[in-house]
Amino acid sequence: MAEQQELRVQLQRATDGTKSLFPQKGPSTYQVLAVVTLFPLGGLLLILAGLTLTGTLIGCAIATPLFVIFSPVLVPAALTLGLAVAGFLTSGAFGLTALSSLSYIVNYFRGTRGSVSEQMEHVKRRAQDTAGQLGQRTREMGQGVQQKAQEGGRT
Repeated sequence: MAEQQELRVQLQRATDGTKSLFPQKGPSTYQVLAVVTLFPLGGLLLILAGLTLTGTLIGCAIATPLFVIFSPVLVPAALTLGLAVAGFLTSGAFGLTALSSLSYIVNYFRGTRGSVSEQMEHVKRRAQDTAGQLGQRTREMGQGVQQKAQEGGRT
């Protein structure tokens, strides 16, 4: 009789220990709905990724021999095209730089632009204002996170 009592006590302790390993309540409705909707969506996206990979591999298998056959024509054509695009972009950049430089010189001689030191002061003030606003936003975010942490600690 005493052995049975001892066995029951040990069994009760064992079941109490396993109960603490598992949560006392099941998943919420939101969690169940999230899994039910996102699991099929994830599967569909995985299937689409596999189909895309398969299509890409087939396309590469078909295109590689064509690239090898036509490479004496394609490589110089690609180089020429790349150099032409780089030339147009460089030309545009030089043109914008020239126009902005001429505009600055004309405004400087007209006197409509302030001196360089005035411009630097203006830039400093704007940088200080921006830094102040950024500091304020950072402080507000920190306070918001702290409040949420306190609310989370209470529940």
